[in-house]
Amino acid sequence: MSVTSGKAAAFILRHIGEADTVALRKRLASKPGASAKKLPGGTAVTEVRVQERREAVGAGAALGAAGAETFARNIENFIGTLTVPVGVAGPLRVNGLFAQGDYFVPLATTEAALVASFDRGARVLTEAGGCAAMLVNEGVLRAPGFAFRNLADAGEFVLWASAQTDEFRAVAESTTRFGRLIDVRFTGEANHVYLQLEFSTGAAAGQNMVTIATQAVCDFIAANTPVKPEYHFVEANFSGDKKASALSFSTVRGRKVCAEAELDAVLVKRRFHTTPARMVDCWRMSALGGVMSGTIGVQGHYANGLAALYLATGQDVACVAESAVGITRFELREDGALYGAVTLPNIIVGTVGGGTSLPAQRACLDILNLARPEDANALAEVCAALALAGELSIIGALSAQEFSRAHRRLARGKK
Repeated sequence: MSVTSGKAAAFILRHIGEADTVALRKRLASKPGASAKKLPGGTAVTEVRVQERREAVGAGAALGAAGAETFARNIENFIGTLTVPVGVAGPLRVNGLFAQGDYFVPLATTEAALVASFDRGARVLTEAGGCAAMLVNEGVLRAPGFAFRNLADAGEFVLWASAQTDEFRAVAESTTRFGRLIDVRFTGEANHVYLQLEFSTGAAAGQNMVTIATQAVCDFIAANTPVKPEYHFVEANFSGDKKASALSFSTVRGRKVCAEAELDAVLVKRRFHTTPARMVDCWRMSALGGVMSGTIGVQGHYANGLAALYLATGQDVACVAESAVGITRFELREDGALYGAVTLPNIIVGTVGGGTSLPAQRACLDILNLARPEDANALAEVCAALALAGELSIIGALSAQEFSRAHRRLARGKK
């Protein structure tokens, strides 16, 4: 996070225009007083209130406002809707424990060349007979934190709480029809105690579900613990929620899924215009680059496909921060074929809850034929298959020296 002295000064001067510390302080100083701007209408989603807010912020006609009531449970301070183009990649053949068949995958993005890349990877996988995909673990953490006066109090609390798993489970599961408390772990830091409550969440991604259940556990603790904490919080930032973390990378957050495929050399040459050996070389150099730059996991661009799929299907797009963590591995087989595999430990998706019931998002789940509550595990396996398709395509493009040309052709010179 450091910067050279000359560069730091030059940056500040470029923005304030002069070496004047008085001017700098004036720009950064607190400016008391009520704002001249006001956002009317509270959070109500009614035609009148929406129009008042639109006028207050200067929302133009390009920001759609129709159907405001549709979004009443998904947004506050509603002023309109954005139009994000949706493309489709595929068919993508998935041979999974839950996902079986050829899928057209809807991708919502404004990034040119993205859909084309994932589409190419999907088609190549399908031509190769598809990819195997397997859900190998699941669990969503919520991690409340408790502060005690000293180590002795913290230790006494752990001794008591470690015997309360059945009570915690009963209290937590009383708040949800589908969530289940599957594990409780403890981490101590001096007089602080972190509980890691791990839940299965059924067909939902489950972020709100586990928060409400964890609050019930915290309320039970507050009412029953023999040693009272000085304070506590329902989430103490030890769950990996919406961030890349070593914890979730080494365990699971949401659904952990693997996918693999084998492509023969003829197929690689015909579709990627390169060789399996060169693709392994490119992967190896990229893996070392990731290690040296300090990435959590080693992969090319999971975030591209996952963000586009999450947006299209009504998932919590911010979860891409943790979902786009994992391992891509390419190997050269003895017969010259290419083996490719991806492991993603933090796929946070559901087919109920969140934005999955909104009309356009539900339509995208229908395109996948994965709109039923029981389809959440299959959707997670499709996510892994999509990630593998994207990794094959980008490494293929880099290996064939086509990466820049593809972006120049698809993303430049358009009105």
